[in-house]
Amino acid sequence: METAEQIKETVRQKYGAIAEQPDAIGCCGPTSCCGPEIESNVPIMMAQDYQELNGYVADADLGLGCGLPTQFAQIKPGDTVVDLGSGAGNDCFVARAETGETGRVIGLDMTPRMIDRARKNAKALGFTNVEFVYGDIEEMPLPENLADVVVSNCVMNLVPDKQKAFAETFRILKPGGHFSISDIVLKGELPAGLQQDAEMYVGCVSGAIQKDDYLQLVNQSGFTNIQVQKDREINLPDSVLQNYLSAEEIAEYRQQDKGIYSVTVFARKPVRIADAKPAATACCDQSKPGPDCCN
Repeated sequence: METAEQIKETVRQKYGAIAEQPDAIGCCGPTSCCGPEIESNVPIMMAQDYQELNGYVADADLGLGCGLPTQFAQIKPGDTVVDLGSGAGNDCFVARAETGETGRVIGLDMTPRMIDRARKNAKALGFTNVEFVYGDIEEMPLPENLADVVVSNCVMNLVPDKQKAFAETFRILKPGGHFSISDIVLKGELPAGLQQDAEMYVGCVSGAIQKDDYLQLVNQSGFTNIQVQKDREINLPDSVLQNYLSAEEIAEYRQQDKGIYSVTVFARKPVRIADAKPAATACCDQSKPGPDCCN
């Protein structure tokens, strides 16, 4: 079994190679890079079409996502938005269209070549309020209480320690802030061939966990108001499954109540009493007038 660091290095190398391709389409997109034996024209149909969203930048869309988290993220003008696993910047640029010139967008990614590509895209677009930071989602080089909104697209499932990643997400959100994360989850146990193959891991499947377990991790991290905003089944074709499973295993997989799903999950960081602004009457001590008081 691979260690956490070996898994991260596998992911880093794979996505680094994708970043260097001029017209890259990733493992989760319309064409496949998930393994040397899979033909390049095999559809995997995990990614969704961004082209109708404001802020879409084709050069930043590498087909690596599995949802449209920014569509559900309730981003407001002036918000600070952090995108976890920002790749070439696709979701960051869509988020910028929502938060506007007065907002701030930060993309975090652990693949240096993706960071380079995203920065080039931002520079070409002339964006001064979009930045890209190198770092690990399990140990984000970002201050606490930074973000109004966190988004992420098909990335958390690649993180070995998901509990730590959600704890870090909680830390960087402002009290009252929220996340909208698209990810791959499972319903029922997948055959071992799918679960264990390293290339399929980078293809957004084998790093996934059970949907109920995923939501429980979010809850255990302290989030409230947890909602599944979208739930979509992913149907892997036999031409892909045959690279990992025998014909008998494929038939069994099709017959049982199990599968791979793309979900978009929303959750909020609660506001503690200590974080809340004092009530208006709290300043009205007539014996202590001042600039912040009622008189």
